[in-house]
Amino acid sequence: MSADNLKAKSSAAIQNCASDLYDLSQEIWKNPELAFKEHRAHQVLTDFLEKQGFRVDRHYKLDTAFRAVCGEEGGLHVCVICEYDALPGIGHGCGHNLIAEVGVATGIAIKEVIQDFQQPVKLTVMGTPAEEAGGGKNFLIQDGCFKDVDFAMMAHPFTYNISRWRCLAIITLEVTYKGEASHPAYQTWQGTNALDAAVLCYSNISVLRQQMRPHHQVHGIIENGGTHPDIIPSETTLRFYLRAHTETELKNLEKSVVGCVESAAIATGCQVEYSFKRDASKYSNLIQNNTLATLYERNAEVLGVTNCPDKSVTGAVSGSTDMGNVTHVVPGIHPMFALPTDASIHSRNFTLQAGTLESQPYALNQAKALAMTAIDVICQPQLMDTIRVEFQQDLAND
Repeated sequence: MSADNLKAKSSAAIQNCASDLYDLSQEIWKNPELAFKEHRAHQVLTDFLEKQGFRVDRHYKLDTAFRAVCGEEGGLHVCVICEYDALPGIGHGCGHNLIAEVGVATGIAIKEVIQDFQQPVKLTVMGTPAEEAGGGKNFLIQDGCFKDVDFAMMAHPFTYNISRWRCLAIITLEVTYKGEASHPAYQTWQGTNALDAAVLCYSNISVLRQQMRPHHQVHGIIENGGTHPDIIPSETTLRFYLRAHTETELKNLEKSVVGCVESAAIATGCQVEYSFKRDASKYSNLIQNNTLATLYERNAEVLGVTNCPDKSVTGAVSGSTDMGNVTHVVPGIHPMFALPTDASIHSRNFTLQAGTLESQPYALNQAKALAMTAIDVICQPQLMDTIRVEFQQDLAND
């Protein structure tokens, strides 16, 4: 069977399940759950995939993660990723109900044609919790869950189509200043004001922004500024997020911020303790594999999806995701697809849009495009050689 016929067959499989896929998305959307607590979403997704004939490992490595597999060993291993955690207060303001739906639909499409390929193919639909906070994919990476994967794919709803979204590397910085408490109106010289240090640190970083490179970001809060207006604060804490294009640039940004932190302590006479959290909460920059992205763009265009190449290169540099960590382990793509709204993601209006029937054709088109991209690679095995070379080059240049 030709690649075109395989693509048509896979797309038809998605359309045949369109109503059930909408119901699946609705079930997740109506029951938003936070990081590592996505029990309802885990249940409905694994039940659905099992009914579709996948071999499902529930609670895979993490309580709310899963792995659904079909096909056989010995050939390419394609991984499609689902996300399904929500945001506090606003529910699915990032549209993760649609990400889960797209992942499942892509899996159904590839499974439909998996016996028609001339070589063995293994397909995994991977359920990854806690993208918004907690780095679920990082725990799965640490457990070796992507070791035998050849390439990974997912798609994310947005306000316009971007095939090569450039998410930034991110790391958390925690800062504690320690001074000496005293009365602020009596023998004030006996106190050492930790709040002054916190304010100076915050101000130093604000001044630093003028000299930052484009798309470098530092933003944060004072979590503890003292206990009472009539006590000079003896301890304060701050928390910042630092973002940059690459791991190398992020390390350089860290050095500049450390100068801001330490100088505030010197100026106020406070002691300072700070640490960068190099754990699961550290998200790497997203590397979009060129060959996979090019194939995706061609297939999306066939389906009437027009991407924004200019924004892919210049304007679309923001945010962070633990999918970035996956793309440092295996080649991958993470396109963004437009919903019929101008609402910003992480807003209540975007939450509402992610739950509408109107958004369904946009999600299903993404699943079709991802499946068609996988079919291209499976039908042209030599493409994997190019994909692997690009992957190593991207890592070397990061």
